[in-house]
Amino acid sequence: MIVVYCTLAALAAIGVMLLGHATTRLRRRRVFTATCSGACGGLCLALTALAGALLLNLHTYQRLSYEQPVAQLSFQALADQRFQATLATDNGPPRLFELAGDEFQLDARVLKWHAWANLFGFDALFRLERLSGRYRDIADERTQPRSVVALDAEEPGVNAFALARRLPGWAKAVDARYGSATYVPMADGARYQITLTQSGLIARPANAAARAAIERW
Repeated sequence: MIVVYCTLAALAAIGVMLLGHATTRLRRRRVFTATCSGACGGLCLALTALAGALLLNLHTYQRLSYEQPVAQLSFQALADQRFQATLATDNGPPRLFELAGDEFQLDARVLKWHAWANLFGFDALFRLERLSGRYRDIADERTQPRSVVALDAEEPGVNAFALARRLPGWAKAVDARYGSATYVPMADGARYQITLTQSGLIARPANAAARAAIERW
């Protein structure tokens, strides 16, 4: 990308130089050479502007579609509807939890910026809050043992949530503060990659066991 920017800068410089050359030739009444230089210089600047607009559009797409890694969750079956979950993040060693149910649900608090802030590199911020098991059948959900663990006590998170409340001027860049959750089936040996987009959490299967669980879901 740096090479592309340098090329565009060089092309723009050539365009300016050609326009300057055209102006000099025109003062000397060399209309033909002035016209040629002016046309070439204008073409260089037009191409630079077009390429810059395309790069800006591409940059916008990349920022708004960027997915940042949140966690990796893997599961080992302990019994029927009982699983050991291993949660791995960048904030410390993996943690083990025992979950009951057929599916897991990961909850996070999300701070989303306005689109113009995304262009300057401000990606959505998150703080993991809960990991829980859930049952596919509503009757089981009402009668079977529940399992939920708090993550925010161990996740340091970010101070942006407090700043958004205390500094109204700074918070103008904040588009929304909301809770986001994702849930998919648990299965023996399954591993999922959790990412955060500008709109919320996404869980994707990271191995064959997880993909098979999704297909049976």
